[in-house]
Amino acid sequence: MTLKQRIKALVASALRFLVASLSTAIVLYILFALVFSSEEERRLQRENRLYAARFKDMQAQERLIGDVIDGLLDKDDAIYEELFQSPAPSLDAITAAELIADSDSLSESFLLSSAATKSESLMKMAGNVDRSFEEVFRMLLEKRDSVPPLSLPLHGYSYAQTGASVGPKHNPVYKLELSHEGLDLIAPQGAPVYAAADGIVTKVTNSRKGLGNIVEIDHRNGYTTRYCLLGDVNAVKGRSVRRGQKIGTVGISSQVHAPHLHYEVLRDTLVMDPVNYVFASVSPEEYARMLYISVSTLQSMD
Repeated sequence: MTLKQRIKALVASALRFLVASLSTAIVLYILFALVFSSEEERRLQRENRLYAARFKDMQAQERLIGDVIDGLLDKDDAIYEELFQSPAPSLDAITAAELIADSDSLSESFLLSSAATKSESLMKMAGNVDRSFEEVFRMLLEKRDSVPPLSLPLHGYSYAQTGASVGPKHNPVYKLELSHEGLDLIAPQGAPVYAAADGIVTKVTNSRKGLGNIVEIDHRNGYTTRYCLLGDVNAVKGRSVRRGQKIGTVGISSQVHAPHLHYEVLRDTLVMDPVNYVFASVSPEEYARMLYISVSTLQSMD
């Protein structure tokens, strides 16, 4: 064997030895890793097993909570339909694709008419809100004694308590479309009712008919608020009241389906929409939902 051949054989032998050594080392490392683990690895393995067990529990709880929420939504819808004799309005935005998919059984003219009506109502409401803001700013600039009544007469109010507002609504008593001159605020019987702004009590009516017990407050800047269907009355005619002062409680009469406050706002005897004057009491999101529900609710509660 020549020198060159011996060198090649030596190099080949060395390479075989190196490959065999590396392969043996890799196999031993894998076996070691499978059989033995570090303290950190054991800790992570314990945590993974714990999280896996918790994940199963969380999945079960999520399903349970989902069932409870679905049940509450069904219950709320049933209560709404019982009160207003119409399906509860959905606050979920409807995409164009969903609208097309759901419109197979509806005529195009009906869809266009319905969309135009809703759009017109919402645009009118938006315009009223803008005018209300302008009025507030104008009065502030003029340094008038007080501003329009901007507070809700109920505390802890949620947009889901909103009923029909001003406009032609189906009356549940006479089964006809009649003019509704206030905003229905759903609340438990006996819930406190508060003055929406400073003023003087100009009228206290005690009656079992119509809108029942009523308190009327003059806010001395052209605005008057009326709180109807009261239970107890804590206001006295001729007395001054402060914003947030309790003037009565929510009541119910024989002519309404459920206890609620019928709240009215008038400006120089003109009927205003109260929903345009409550933005100081709720968040922008809550206020947007209140506007939507008050437009969508076609039946009053009184």
